[in-house]
Amino acid sequence: MGAESEIEADVPNGPLKGTLLMPDSGEPLAAAVIIPGSGPTDRNGNNPLGITAMPYRLLAEALVAKGVATVRVDKRGMFGSAGNFGDPNAVTMSDYAADARAWARRMVEATGAPCAWIVGHSEGGLTALVAESEDDAAICGLVLVSAPGRRFADLLRDQLWSNPANWPLIADALAAISALEAGQHVDVSKFHPALQNLFAPVIQDYLIDVMSYDPAALIAAEKKPVMILQGDNDLQVKLIDAEMLYAAKPDAELLIMPGVNHVLKLVPKNDVAANMASYADPTLPLAPGLGEAIATFVLKAR
Repeated sequence: MGAESEIEADVPNGPLKGTLLMPDSGEPLAAAVIIPGSGPTDRNGNNPLGITAMPYRLLAEALVAKGVATVRVDKRGMFGSAGNFGDPNAVTMSDYAADARAWARRMVEATGAPCAWIVGHSEGGLTALVAESEDDAAICGLVLVSAPGRRFADLLRDQLWSNPANWPLIADALAAISALEAGQHVDVSKFHPALQNLFAPVIQDYLIDVMSYDPAALIAAEKKPVMILQGDNDLQVKLIDAEMLYAAKPDAELLIMPGVNHVLKLVPKNDVAANMASYADPTLPLAPGLGEAIATFVLKAR
């Protein structure tokens, strides 16, 4: 379904690379850039830490069926976008935001659309908000999917507290978060190995940078159309995040999807094992109605 091809966006030390999916007609009704979430997440929404659910590929296929062209992208320094960036951890949210704007301009060029929508998933939602803070004419508006409404430090505290397995490590973890939130580096050499990975020295500058942003303040200043989409079965980003974003921008379109989890699959409520298993199941389809809801929003007459 649709015509798929490799596409590049030119940025310093690039290029960035992604997969363009066009309607078979070759004449899209709209264009969108799908921005990945945190960590080593590739253009399809997978990462080497055990996620093979293909959520971004499935989302692109759902959108192209409704006439929306998409590019799903590899982040700078990773996978196809290795370029000459060097250490992929030596990055800032401003870098990612600049890349999102570059992709929006490239999609305008590639599709003939007047502008492109930025569809940001998870941390990619924060990237989308930062990208649009410069009011780029190439960006039509934003679709924030499972995006944080809280500052990253608060979101991380909640994620750690939510899993009882973390409680023996919580004192060190909370101390590290508070230090990073204050712009200070942390000596993790005496931490549990799990925390050494979570707060590894190579990513501390990035964590300090990300923790400096307030998603609610960013969306409050947004003048373009915004859709906030959140599953109520998400173990990583919670309903409170969507509620905070919506409270800050009440003219946004809010859609809560029952049973939908963080990788955009429909899974049984209160079944954590099934929820987690879906992260490694590319055969499980995209949550019903999700792609259609986004397409309806971006194609709405304004």
